[in-house]
Amino acid sequence: MKHPTRWIAITAGVVALLLGVVFVVLVGADDESTGGRLLGKEVPVFDLPTLDGAGVSSDDLAGRSYLVNFWNSWCVPCRQEHPALVEFYERHRDDRDFEMIGIVRDDTEKAARDYVEDEGVEWIVALDPENRSALAFGTTGQPETFFVGPDGIVTGVHIGPASVARLEEMLAVARGLGQ
Repeated sequence: MKHPTRWIAITAGVVALLLGVVFVVLVGADDESTGGRLLGKEVPVFDLPTLDGAGVSSDDLAGRSYLVNFWNSWCVPCRQEHPALVEFYERHRDDRDFEMIGIVRDDTEKAARDYVEDEGVEWIVALDPENRSALAFGTTGQPETFFVGPDGIVTGVHIGPASVARLEEMLAVARGLGQ
């Protein structure tokens, strides 16, 4: 072998390229192959403090469809998703059969409060100080969005920033109106 260093470098490059392709495929995978392990199952039980001091629990939401969005203030994709969440919330804020909850994951209460105030967030914002809910939902990052039907069954999962169209589609499924 005349140039072993060259062959090592080429092999390392090919391995890195293959790992990159695998990463892109996994990150871009559809919801069922990533966070979808909860699809069709009961929503994990949660009981969390909210920024307004009221608290929110899965029991409080029984009988309604709801969105649970895991986020934090320093997450760039969360900031990219925020306008879609605002528009979606504006469309459904008065729906009696729907609720929207943002659960702060891996962030400080102060940073979350500052973000909520700066952005004028009006939906329920809960804190998950020990990340128990994030773990129960099986989150791996943020943003991650889950829809729950009135029967407490998870009907939709979206990993990464969601569009208004995607949120509407998942709400229709949670309400039993879509597929």
